[in-house]
Amino acid sequence: MSREKIGIVGYGAYVPYFRIKVEEIAKVWGENAENIKKNLLIKEKAVANIDEDTTTIAVEAARNALIMAGINPKDIEAIYVGSESHAYAVKSTASIVAEAIDATPELTAADYEFACKAGTAAIQNCMALVKSGMIKYGLAIGADTAQSSPGDALEYTAACGGAAFIIGKGESIVAEIEATYSVTTDTPDFWRREGEKYPRHGGRFTGAPAYFKHVISASLGLMEKLNLKPGDFDHAVFHQPNGKFPRNAAKILGLKEEQIEAGLIVDKIGNTYSGCSLLGLISVLEKAEPGERILLTSFGSGAGSDAFSIVVGESIKNAREKVPSHRRLAGYIANKRYVDYGTYLKLRGKVVA
Repeated sequence: MSREKIGIVGYGAYVPYFRIKVEEIAKVWGENAENIKKNLLIKEKAVANIDEDTTTIAVEAARNALIMAGINPKDIEAIYVGSESHAYAVKSTASIVAEAIDATPELTAADYEFACKAGTAAIQNCMALVKSGMIKYGLAIGADTAQSSPGDALEYTAACGGAAFIIGKGESIVAEIEATYSVTTDTPDFWRREGEKYPRHGGRFTGAPAYFKHVISASLGLMEKLNLKPGDFDHAVFHQPNGKFPRNAAKILGLKEEQIEAGLIVDKIGNTYSGCSLLGLISVLEKAEPGERILLTSFGSGAGSDAFSIVVGESIKNAREKVPSHRRLAGYIANKRYVDYGTYLKLRGKVVA
């Protein structure tokens, strides 16, 4: 008896129109922009408009996923939205998304928070519910309007954007999720207490004890689970807090530059937190060929990683054609307008009249 495949039925991205360049931020704080670009491997980041937040980003990404999937939104029976910048401290983002896309009221919905990996946790839960037969389709979203204190190093990377994935099974999927593997520890590398406007980070914990320990461990655990080697993956996507970390993770794992190239987008839009690794996955899926295998490993501070092995299906080419070019990730990345630092502060609510 053949195993029923669980995977992605449709995916959608959304990245705001506005951008701010590294040079513009560096100029205000008297920093050397070229050194920053060299150290972070980032050129600019996406900035949400004054009327955009995590909810609107999640809704647009979900609508784009529905266009690709071509399903009735009322067949979606679970919606989970991962973010660390939900619009309300006490009010569900997922319920607003459900109403906006005209999903059925008879669904399970919740907001998730685990720094930058909450979106991948949402995918895992949707997978489990679909596999158990409790639901037909689940919608998992990772979206953020990332916070950063003015003058902090995070200001160069903390960006806005999101990704949505409809999870189902059978012949409707465009990419199979073969397996998933997670690693979680209490590592205090980044945090924001209730009532604080901006997060703080523990510098010495950020690299080896946090990001690299979890990303590498989860990736290797997944490979061992599936009896795969780094060379068995055509593409690899890691969380991208900057341009250096995912490249270094790839080297540690023995991956080649060409295996991670298609998913590297942090230099163009910044670190979109819960949307980051998922947007990297979409960047790959917009180019991938049927039969190619993708390694996806997220990272969330605090700290944990979720790793996935994803195999692209034969139907992906036809599915991609359903989405207008301006509503694809590549279209959002290309369509942009630069703002100055003062406008950026106003748009992000860092200054008020």
